Amino acid sequence: MVNIPEIFGCNVFNETVMKSKLPKNIYKNLRRTMEKGAALDMETAEVVANAIKDWALELGATHYTHWFQPMTGSTAEKHDSFISVGANGTALMEFSGKALIKGEPDASSFPSGGLRRTSSARGYTAWDPTSYCFVKEGSLYIPTVFVSYTGETLDKKTPLLRSMDALSRSAVRFLRLFGNENVTRVTSTVGAEQEYFLIDKEKFDQREDLVLTGRTLFGAKPPKGQELDDQYFANLKPRIAAYMADLDEELWKLGIYSKTKHNEVAPAQHEMAPIFTTSNLGTDQNELAMEVMEKVALRHGLVCLLHEKPFEGVNGSGKHNNWSMSTNDGQNLLDPGDTPMENLQFLTILCALIKGVDEYADLMRLSAASAGNDHRLGADEAPPAIISMFLGEELDAVLKAIEEDGVYKTQAQAFEIGVNALPSFPKDSTDRNRTSPFAFTGNRFEFRMVGSSDNIGCPNALLNTIVSEELCWFADRLEPVKDSDCFEEEVKKLLKEVLKEHRRIIFNGDGYSNEWVLEAERRGLPNYPSVVDCMPHYTDEKNLRILRKFGIFSRDELTARVEIHLEKYSKTRRIEARTMIEMARKQLLPAALDYLEKLCRSIAAKKEIGMTANTEMKIARKLNELTDSFYDSINRLEKIVADACAIEDVQKQAEFFHDYVLAEMNLMREFADEIEVNMPSSCYPIPTYSEIIYNV
Repeated sequence: MVNIPEIFGCNVFNETVMKSKLPKNIYKNLRRTMEKGAALDMETAEVVANAIKDWALELGATHYTHWFQPMTGSTAEKHDSFISVGANGTALMEFSGKALIKGEPDASSFPSGGLRRTSSARGYTAWDPTSYCFVKEGSLYIPTVFVSYTGETLDKKTPLLRSMDALSRSAVRFLRLFGNENVTRVTSTVGAEQEYFLIDKEKFDQREDLVLTGRTLFGAKPPKGQELDDQYFANLKPRIAAYMADLDEELWKLGIYSKTKHNEVAPAQHEMAPIFTTSNLGTDQNELAMEVMEKVALRHGLVCLLHEKPFEGVNGSGKHNNWSMSTNDGQNLLDPGDTPMENLQFLTILCALIKGVDEYADLMRLSAASAGNDHRLGADEAPPAIISMFLGEELDAVLKAIEEDGVYKTQAQAFEIGVNALPSFPKDSTDRNRTSPFAFTGNRFEFRMVGSSDNIGCPNALLNTIVSEELCWFADRLEPVKDSDCFEEEVKKLLKEVLKEHRRIIFNGDGYSNEWVLEAERRGLPNYPSVVDCMPHYTDEKNLRILRKFGIFSRDELTARVEIHLEKYSKTRRIEARTMIEMARKQLLPAALDYLEKLCRSIAAKKEIGMTANTEMKIARKLNELTDSFYDSINRLEKIVADACAIEDVQKQAEFFHDYVLAEMNLMREFADEIEVNMPSSCYPIPTYSEIIYNV
């Protein structure tokens, strides 16, 4: 039996450990750095480093690593041992404050968008004391940021930290308008629900497309998909339950508040949801959780797939980013309270969000843009690529009352089930909307567009920046009347102005419907279906203005990110296309031709003894036609990929991969999938969908 309180955080240098291992004055200095961003002096760093080393050695660590989040989409680490040479050649275990604070990885070998050249290799990792160190697999992990020798940010964490500081400054200034003088810091918080697939490793190893790209590039739809909705919240299979129990224990040891686990809608799909924490810690923990998910799966003979759309025809996986803001004295700024109509501070923050999401919908969209997510967005399990906000009936009614100078009275309702033995309970003020990209869910907003493999640092950094800008805008407008008798009246007047101009972003209906696409176009809302459509808008002047204003990105850093994202899109598609070509030439086409030859031999044998072979003839003709088309498509794809690789401009190359390479890949898949359904399973060379998703 697992004792959760006993094991929770046992591998983390958390508050409890800090208090027990550090002198009081050093602990206070470190807490001041963590809470207020105060600079950490070297003397304090030396004491902290020594204490962390001793603690890590007690847990069996022999090495330390600066753990960072480059623009590759995954984490990076270089391990150094604590060992140093002592007198007479003896071994000492040492760890200095300098080693804690700074590392020097090669900055030219990571994506930089031109900020670094091969000949300009130096980069720095710098300790992030706001995120806890931890021990894993014999090493002390030190969360860090990653910057170039010339100071440009090369990671996904630095912009997030910058945005959190910006949000805190803007929010504290905003709260002063409403008489809140006690708050000194506001922190964005996040809880990232993580969806994933589990499949048998033996089947995984037989699929080159899964091994190299994380998704199936071929595969006919199985007889049964998710039509019966029988997977969702269903009883856990023993093998899955054992994996989830193991996963929970490993996550708890690392201080990750793994709270919820269940089967998701698609066959072989599941979800883990944590408890809220600060955006910085939540981002680190989500990156760590994905790594642990994959490693624990291997122990159970499974593979954890984090791709957004590993299987066609069933739901893909997202990462619902639940975002809010909390003050240092414990207030949730997105909690409307029991009477939201009377909560002017909340309503103003809500209108700031409405204004921000409308004005910067392009930033919201591109924050969740990836090649994998292009396959998922707009399908029946994910929001469309069109940004909108869901507020629900009660909040929408409150806002309408403001616009019309009306009065809204909250009406508490009890939910009666109609069975005497069952108790009644309070009914929520609004329903939930699973089709909305950005939905209010009671005391937070759920950004449902983020992909399952994404680093949540970028979505949260951009969201924090957008909210910072809008809170500053409201402060600029309202500070001149802050102490006047008409302050409340001026606030309501301003809210009416904002709602009139930005109400178009609010949509409480079905985001999956074709009618919404037309309605969104009528409202003038942007629709960017793919990475190549939305990514160029990163450097639009309005976006560049606020990102520079709050010190999130310089122009060069932003331009570099556009190039990095577009290059990654093209490389992803190139790898997928080349994988398809290799599988087609070496596995699928030979197998189809072998079966066709068997059919022809059967036809010839029957004719020799005077028997008819009508069925074989029909199958052979069909298969012959398909293999011819398949072969032609292989050759076309090979040529188109070569043409794409010859394009030097990153935007044009990404567009070519999207418009031509992906189109031919889809056509080639159609031929292959039809060949699959016309062949016996004994002759088909790779595991089918039925074998993969129902074999755990």
